Amino acid sequence: MSELQNRIRQGRGAEPADLVLKGGRVLCTVTGALIEGDVAICGGTIVGLGQSYSGRREIDVSGKILVPGFIDTHLHIESSLVTPFEFDRCVAPRGVTTVICDPHEIANVAGVPGLQYFLDAALRTVMDIRVNLSSCVPSSPMETAGAEILAGDLLPLADHPKVIGLAEFMNYPGVIYEDPECMAKLEAFQGRHIDGHAPLLSGRDLNAYVSAGIRTEHEATSAAEAVEKLQRGLRVLIREGSVSRDLEALAPVLTDLTSAYMCLCTDDRNPLDIAEHGHLDYMIRTLIAKGCPPLAVYRAASLSAAEAFGLKDRGQISPGKRADIAVIDSLEGCHASLVLCNGVVADEAAFAARALIEPVARKSVRAAKVTAVDFRHRGNRDELPVIGILPGKIITEHLRVEIAPEDGDRRPDVARDLMRITVIERHGINGNVANGFVKGFGMTRGAIASTVCHDHHNIAVVGADYEDMAIAANRLGEIEGGFVVVAGGEVLAELALPVAGLMSLESFEVVRGKLVELRAAAKSLGVVLDEPFLQLAFVALPVIPHLKITDRGMVDVDRFELIAD
Repeated sequence: MSELQNRIRQGRGAEPADLVLKGGRVLCTVTGALIEGDVAICGGTIVGLGQSYSGRREIDVSGKILVPGFIDTHLHIESSLVTPFEFDRCVAPRGVTTVICDPHEIANVAGVPGLQYFLDAALRTVMDIRVNLSSCVPSSPMETAGAEILAGDLLPLADHPKVIGLAEFMNYPGVIYEDPECMAKLEAFQGRHIDGHAPLLSGRDLNAYVSAGIRTEHEATSAAEAVEKLQRGLRVLIREGSVSRDLEALAPVLTDLTSAYMCLCTDDRNPLDIAEHGHLDYMIRTLIAKGCPPLAVYRAASLSAAEAFGLKDRGQISPGKRADIAVIDSLEGCHASLVLCNGVVADEAAFAARALIEPVARKSVRAAKVTAVDFRHRGNRDELPVIGILPGKIITEHLRVEIAPEDGDRRPDVARDLMRITVIERHGINGNVANGFVKGFGMTRGAIASTVCHDHHNIAVVGADYEDMAIAANRLGEIEGGFVVVAGGEVLAELALPVAGLMSLESFEVVRGKLVELRAAAKSLGVVLDEPFLQLAFVALPVIPHLKITDRGMVDVDRFELIAD
């Protein structure tokens, strides 16, 4: 028999199904009904529900609810701090069966070989990893990345079976003002999916941005912003990451009416948050607890996500769809006891059977050693721009603070929570070092440093003591990148991320444990932020309002220009 004949015969019960999930209730993401009966599966395809079936293999799911596997519509796997294979093992058992990733973190370090690594890995994981090709490497002309990717570099990858389209177009000023390379990328991907990134964009500028063929957007941080973007034809992705937490603000917008055009995403979420709270399962629980209709939430997590990105073979438990299924305790609880990815049980046996590949971008931290003198601030102005941290947001304030010079230097001021923030070019290109001020870390001593520094991924250091800052930055070179906490001249905690300075080669359990140690060490310095390292990473992203810093200096994002010393 052909595969087609097999599916038909198993669907009508003429042959035993390959697998039957018996005794549960199926949530229909179209009507909201809870359908009684078995679910029959042939290979990786659902062939029957709402009836009684016999199978070559049967699993009792009595008392459980079956929902379509969850789809994370925008994320950077690198922000989980583990490889795609460990990320697979980390979140698939929580019900996440499809992720749509943008590997622009590794692409900013390694270029096209970084993209190719993700595409190769995606062919081997248990969950379905789909890739949007990174559109903005670097994210702007105001930073030094390890690579530059042009339209001509992307086109040879466009027809890869795992590629959906073009990833978040972060350089929204480049779109609006018709930058030639932005235009080349947009022209090359017309008719394909183009993902958006337009924080606070409104009015005619938003109209222009959407007119470029952009279809989805995850940067809405208020209900009003989300509604305007929905009314302009964008699919709005509700984001709840480890730093960018927009769920509470957008929850009132998610209704049975709007859910067909809203999806869920995590963007950047680390193993500590996943272990303590969850992934998309956490978002589902939280949205329902905040009063969102369960149908709207589960539809946004599956069917609407599939429709938004052209994945017509999933999002509903129905005949002919992929057997991506999460077996959960209740709609409100959303705790998965069994997960199928394309008909395969996502368990340790399935993960062990994968063919792993060697990572790329080793020994990518090529910064020259720094000393305490490199952290002196020699600006001539009395009033200086200061980055104001907003906890739970990647948007920052553009503060102006008078800081008096002392011996030709403007030093950190613990009493006013004014810390030195420094970005050091680490790709071995120009050796840039840029110094500024940041407010909101609460630090009273020591330093923290990271090579996870969006999106150029240079070294970012924040601290109260120049000697400790130098030790932290230099230590990152010795461990091939990662996170470091230093005080009193000693390293208190660290996590090595040797794959591009972004991902560990350890298991996610080991990474989670080291993150616990890093968080405790940071708090011992007085740090008040829950996620200081990810917050530090976004302080350097010059396409998120309002004030940022790169290796080239302080950036006024609203004016999209560097601030002169």
